[in-house]
Amino acid sequence: MKPSIVLYKTIPDDLRERLDQYFTVHAFDGLHPDNSAALEQALQQAEGILGSGGKIDETFLQRAPKLRAASTISVGYDNFDVEALNAHNVLLMHTPTVLTETVADTLMSLVLASARRVVEVAERVKSGEWQGSIGPDWYGVDVHHKTLGILGMGRIGLALAQRAHFGFGMPVLYNARRTHQEAEQRFNARRCDLDTLLAESDFICITLPLTDETFHMIGREQLAKMKQSGILINAGRGPVVDEQALIDALQNGTIHAAGLDVFEQEPLPVDSPLLKLPNVVALPHIGSATHETRYGMAACAVDNLIAALTGTVKENCVNMQLLEK
Repeated sequence: MKPSIVLYKTIPDDLRERLDQYFTVHAFDGLHPDNSAALEQALQQAEGILGSGGKIDETFLQRAPKLRAASTISVGYDNFDVEALNAHNVLLMHTPTVLTETVADTLMSLVLASARRVVEVAERVKSGEWQGSIGPDWYGVDVHHKTLGILGMGRIGLALAQRAHFGFGMPVLYNARRTHQEAEQRFNARRCDLDTLLAESDFICITLPLTDETFHMIGREQLAKMKQSGILINAGRGPVVDEQALIDALQNGTIHAAGLDVFEQEPLPVDSPLLKLPNVVALPHIGSATHETRYGMAACAVDNLIAALTGTVKENCVNMQLLEK
């Protein structure tokens, strides 16, 4: 008999067919209460779950007593209680490699859009304000040869450093827990403490995951240490930045601008002051949102679940130590 799994996100037909080859699949549109009766029944028998979003914690695990593996269609997994998963011997699989280049593209696009005021001036053109030669009130700032500071030097940080170094001739600073030899050798990147990075960077790009250590890592004190001409870019996780402190810094001219793909609350509330600030580029968490990358993420998540439930895991496992028991 095939293992039973719960699929809680729509995936392409060919990937669904691949799942069907290995499992008895019970498909739902999210883990919403609307699905409660059928979902509860499916979870009772589920050995695996696959999807994205939703809170997977001790309460959820009590509803899925046979669960052996969870596969998320994402690189981030802050909605999973890893300690609870470990206690129940549930493998957590994610997709860390598929979206690296796409997210790096998004970060660089936020650097360019924020510096050159692309969104703001494009809207001014559409509203009919462009009536002659433009003056200084339309000008942006250069990106090339400015200093780029990267918080975190994982796969995405490395891909961003490559774009900055070779594409724009930018000196690269980075703050990370350990020295990254490849970044230093290939891109001349210089590791430094956070205060130095804040003080010397023209653009500060956040690629960090959300952890207890990174929560509100950038707050009022850190923003005050940035250059007044500095631009903050965040495509990591929203709560890494104290959003109210950022709003105040942007309103008060403590920093020049911000390019944001992630927020403390998503979707961003319609009454957020960020939406009224002309020096903010706000995107709807599109870091990995291309057709090619989203397909690749779903395909990776499918392969991850198959590996987890057939005992062939070699990569992409958050709690690999469970396999060593």
